[in-house]
Amino acid sequence: MSYEVLARKYRPTNFEEVVGQDHIIKALSNSILQDRMHQAFIFSGTRGVGKTTLGRILAKCLNCLSSENPVNSPCDKCSNCEEIKLGRSLDFYEQDAASQRGIDAMKELLQTVPQSPSNGRYKVYLLDEAHMLTTESFNALLKNLEEPPKHVVFILATTNPEKLPKTVQSRCLQLNLKTVTESLLSNHLKKILNSENISFDDDSVDLISAAAEGSVRDALTLMDQAIAHGNGKLVSKDVMDLLGTIDNSNLFSMLDSIISGNGVKAFEIFAKVEELSPEYEMILKTIISILHQTSLEKVLGNSNNEDIKKLSSNIDNEFCQLLYEIAVNSYSKFNAHPNPKEAVEICILRMLAFNPIHKINDNETSKNTEKKNLNSPNPKENKPKLITPNSTEKLQASKEKEESKISEVISSNQDWIILFNSLKLSPFARNYFGYLSFGSLSDSILKLVTSDKTNKIPENVFKEFEKVLSEKIGKDLSIEVEIGKAEKSPIDFQNEIESDKKIEAEKDILSDPSIQKFLDKFNGNIKEGSIKPKN
Repeated sequence: MSYEVLARKYRPTNFEEVVGQDHIIKALSNSILQDRMHQAFIFSGTRGVGKTTLGRILAKCLNCLSSENPVNSPCDKCSNCEEIKLGRSLDFYEQDAASQRGIDAMKELLQTVPQSPSNGRYKVYLLDEAHMLTTESFNALLKNLEEPPKHVVFILATTNPEKLPKTVQSRCLQLNLKTVTESLLSNHLKKILNSENISFDDDSVDLISAAAEGSVRDALTLMDQAIAHGNGKLVSKDVMDLLGTIDNSNLFSMLDSIISGNGVKAFEIFAKVEELSPEYEMILKTIISILHQTSLEKVLGNSNNEDIKKLSSNIDNEFCQLLYEIAVNSYSKFNAHPNPKEAVEICILRMLAFNPIHKINDNETSKNTEKKNLNSPNPKENKPKLITPNSTEKLQASKEKEESKISEVISSNQDWIILFNSLKLSPFARNYFGYLSFGSLSDSILKLVTSDKTNKIPENVFKEFEKVLSEKIGKDLSIEVEIGKAEKSPIDFQNEIESDKKIEAEKDILSDPSIQKFLDKFNGNIKEGSIKPKN
């Protein structure tokens, strides 16, 4: 087979080609240029971020023949660079510590340490997956790590640095490799695709970058699969089918329905998602990611995604955190569930069950019935009423009477407080609107006043309050909130009542002769704030 997989073909051969590890490259380059090379290194990080690759590049830098001294950019042309690249160098020992982890293999390796380099300046020992070595192997390695010959450099590459003994860690310079960001990974993949003359769209590359979870090798392997799956090109739909991902717009719509309390619509959208044969675990991960981004948007307002912005405007901070906790809990128990699909369904049901906001669409059935009646085949029912000058006057008089009736209900801040306390609201709506005072009422528009400029009410809470208030009044009302000098709000008024009750309760207790006698007898006192009024 002449084909070389992308992960091997585009493996970095110098520091400039390494992706996303600038902090490591800077430390190693400076060490080489200043002739301050450490005797032992630990390269730690997740799979596929460049631990072994950096070890090989460092070995070439130390032994490159293009200069009399070590260089920070190997030539890749001299015999030493070529031999290290092909794995034939006598001065570069790469050992898989997962398969050769015992004391015998370690003794055999350490026998070569005292010997001088054959062709280069340094003998470099790279132990891959070093945390797999046995205790005896680590003990045999300790003395060589602490006092190696001047011509020896040890490199321990590991995905689990915490499993290395503390005695080993203290003798090495530990460099932690980062996971590569999606943007860097996407740019890297696009460069490779362009050099390979493979057609692609940005969405397909972004999907692969997200699925790789910060691993360059995983991204290149997935891209190889996607190219084969797409018959030599990358199309987002084909990549989605390969990865088992779905269009996030369905999940945004589903979450929006959950926030609105519309369970029927939420499961209708989920049924569409199910038709795509998705990975249900990936659905939960995506929901968690969406809610995470929405939480950040609520606080920072830093999202460029219009769907995230829309979702953020429709949801309360506390409810967003509640949905996030439910999704994370469902994901943590996903593998314990006997059916992946049911795991997601239960997650949706829990989100709906713990939704404290009233369902806005409760009256949809009755509205649809009214529409059917209007479209009835009975000609008498559809016959339009004749409007005469007298009937117009009656309609106007009826409207004025209705407006007058509403004004009688809400004409002052005291009326607003009484009306507010009679409304059946969710905790969220009560908390937001309870701190507003009455402004004015005209043309079916109720204006409420707040002195808090940061009191931004979510759209869904706004709809709930308008619905409940309109049902209470018997007429559709629009709500407007304006910044100004607010009077006493319903919650402020309730707090004053509670405070007065508490003061009266304290007076009653402290003036009771039997209680005073008891306190005097035992030289006691009543803890401040412990007296509660009767409900």
